[in-house]
Amino acid sequence: MNLLLFWKGLLIGFSIAAPVGPIGVLCIRRSIAEGRLSGFVSGLGAASADAVYGTVAALGLTWIAGFLVDQQMWIRLLGGLFLCYLAVATFAARVSQSAEVQRSQGSLAAFVSTFFLTLTNPLTILSFAAIFAGLGLSAVVGGYLPGALLVTGVFLGSTLWWMLLSGGASLLGPRLGAGGLVWVNRFSGVIIGGFGLAALGSLL
Repeated sequence: MNLLLFWKGLLIGFSIAAPVGPIGVLCIRRSIAEGRLSGFVSGLGAASADAVYGTVAALGLTWIAGFLVDQQMWIRLLGGLFLCYLAVATFAARVSQSAEVQRSQGSLAAFVSTFFLTLTNPLTILSFAAIFAGLGLSAVVGGYLPGALLVTGVFLGSTLWWMLLSGGASLLGPRLGAGGLVWVNRFSGVIIGGFGLAALGSLL
């Protein structure tokens, strides 16, 4: 049963990470403009945040879940503003700087940005709780070891998706000239900005 929990967690993590949202767009853009490592580290930040929310849902930490949902207006406000900032920075990024961004800011900046953005969507925890309940996992995760196996599966499943996405997107980078990278930055900035404005608009 414990091994089955791990495989179920792997599928859950992969399926939750797969839909392309602002994190996906950011990962694709960084993979193309800055290289596979930058894109993968960005995805790793999102996978780590998924693991945090998966832990809360798996262990039934309802007081944490309740607090996050109660404070979701302020959390989503911060997330929306940060998305808008990233949109402007991405749109205005010069191609000559793109390859140097990872060296100048380091992998930590790429990781922290997507970790923070994923955490600013507290409704993710409700998705995990709903999936766990729907699959009957809430009843079988009754200890730390089963919970740890489930969350490990979630993290590795999410990581697998980001590895595939960043690896595939990075193949496009060498094929694009300077003009192509400019349009990648602009298109990504517009899409990320759209997600940011949508997040802010949902608060009205």
